[in-house]
Amino acid sequence: MSALPFDLASLRPGENRIPCPHCERGPRDTALSVRLAPDGHAIWKCHRCGWTGSSGRGTQQPAPTLPRKTARPMRALSDHGRRLWAAARPLAGPALAYLESRACRIPPDHGHLRWLPDLRHPSGYAGPALLGLITDAITGRAISLHRTWIRADGRKAAVEPPRLLLKGCAKAGGVIRLWPECQGQPLAIAEGIETALSLAWAVVPAWACIDAGNLGALPVLRGVSELVIAADNDPIGEQAASDCATRWAQTGRTVRIVRASDGHNDINDEARAWAE
Repeated sequence: MSALPFDLASLRPGENRIPCPHCERGPRDTALSVRLAPDGHAIWKCHRCGWTGSSGRGTQQPAPTLPRKTARPMRALSDHGRRLWAAARPLAGPALAYLESRACRIPPDHGHLRWLPDLRHPSGYAGPALLGLITDAITGRAISLHRTWIRADGRKAAVEPPRLLLKGCAKAGGVIRLWPECQGQPLAIAEGIETALSLAWAVVPAWACIDAGNLGALPVLRGVSELVIAADNDPIGEQAASDCATRWAQTGRTVRIVRASDGHNDINDEARAWAE
């Protein structure tokens, strides 16, 4: 097998976000998601250009055994995050236009998706942005915010990256409860916000799990007897959906996996094609 264009030995088991060697947007880029198994097998997807692939099982260098020397993320929403969330507004104006143009079902005002008309990006740009409140899937405690800079015409703002989590806050085990109540009802989940809102045309409540790692590790929740999983159409998305479905099914829950048809990246991609 030819050498990979990134170094597996520098990664740790689980999900990693690194620069995509195909897009080549610079060393601060985090578009490429690489999921590394303990045996050295890796699958990856670029969330910008769509490049996907996998390594041979056990043929690559093992991940380092020592943890990275980084600060432990806070398991609670920061003061800055609380201020942003308190200032955020119910969906309206450009935020509503953005979601409608992307074939999304609009969540209720008490859901965990709001917007700000003028949010500053680390690049210096300021403009409309969606804010998703990330809460612990089990306890419901607020732990972080997901921010997406948008345009009313259905495109993301011309900034890199257009989606960011709050720095220093944990996201593992977190979800965005687009429809907060889930007890006694089927629950629909997807990686991204837009995909979850497209799936919501068929099933509510719907939650966004932020990425494949969180979707694959979603804990079995009390009071939810049926889970509907939207699998992204790539190796990482398929594996995450399978991992989650297996764990839930082992507890006797009803589980369904839904997928976009061939030629579409995810449910939202297909919904937008049908809406055109």
